Amino acid sequence: MSRAIDRERVQELLRDGAQLVEVLGHEEYADEHLPGAIDLPLKELDAAAASRLDQARPVIVYCYDYQ
Repeated sequence: MSRAIDRERVQELLRDGAQLVEVLGHEEYADEHLPGAIDLPLKELDAAAASRLDQARPVIVYCYDYQ
């Protein structure tokens, strides 16, 4: 299930143990990423990459678009 959430809810979820995933490319992630975020580029996101995540914890996925 996916849904948009605001900054306050993100912070609350992170305090409660959620995982923060950024789906930016490696270069964009290296230039600027959210503190504590896991780098899983969207172009590389498959079952093997997703297996790095703890399935027992919620996942917050973040991406941005310059356009």
